[in-house]
Amino acid sequence: MTKDRILIVDDEWNMRKLLSIHLGQEYEVVEARNGKEALEIFVGEIEMSLIILDIMMPDMSGWEVCREIRQHNETTPILMLTARGEVKDKVQGFDVGADDYLVKPYQSEELLARVKALIRRSNSIKKESFKNSKNEIEIHDLRIDLNAREVYVNDHYIELTPKEYELILLFVHNPRSVYTRDMLLDLVWGIHEVLDIRTVDSHIKNLREKFRKNKLSFIPIKTVWGVGYKFHELEADK
Repeated sequence: MTKDRILIVDDEWNMRKLLSIHLGQEYEVVEARNGKEALEIFVGEIEMSLIILDIMMPDMSGWEVCREIRQHNETTPILMLTARGEVKDKVQGFDVGADDYLVKPYQSEELLARVKALIRRSNSIKKESFKNSKNEIEIHDLRIDLNAREVYVNDHYIELTPKEYELILLFVHNPRSVYTRDMLLDLVWGIHEVLDIRTVDSHIKNLREKFRKNKLSFIPIKTVWGVGYKFHELEADK
């Protein structure tokens, strides 16, 4: 059975080797010494199941690498591994497309748990998309291509981050459900205990703005005051 492949990006040799030791028994590990080398590996023919990305690197930061990767690939999970643990740094990481965020120093057990969760979730989405006989969801002028993981309004492509896509898909698949912010962090990020709930508000605000900018005919996410959010497809008020 082929092992899942992980790309480790860190300018510190000791950190790369430590990560390789922790992950090498269960996964195939590929190392990159800097952001440029990581991008060269990533755009090659080798498919990656996960990218572990240091933020503080010379020449090209992890944020820049993440942003560049997301311009070409929206599905491969990215785990930010860094000594910067402030909420604003985490929010910036998620805003550029990261899926998870682990602060140094870390426990090897937690690292493995997060790696397994990200790869499991990614593989599950791939399998579900492959099995799904209905490749698209259409609601009024909103169209979601499940196989390509792309969203369109009036056949115009809307660029969403991976988390924005997962959020709208969750609401569309469960139109009668009301979700608290903690529930959304659990279901979409899977790590609510290390995130500020404002992360949810920020992503939903960005989603609404993108749909509004592209003139979607209805408001897709409704605020349920004092509770959280739910799907909402009624025509927008004029």
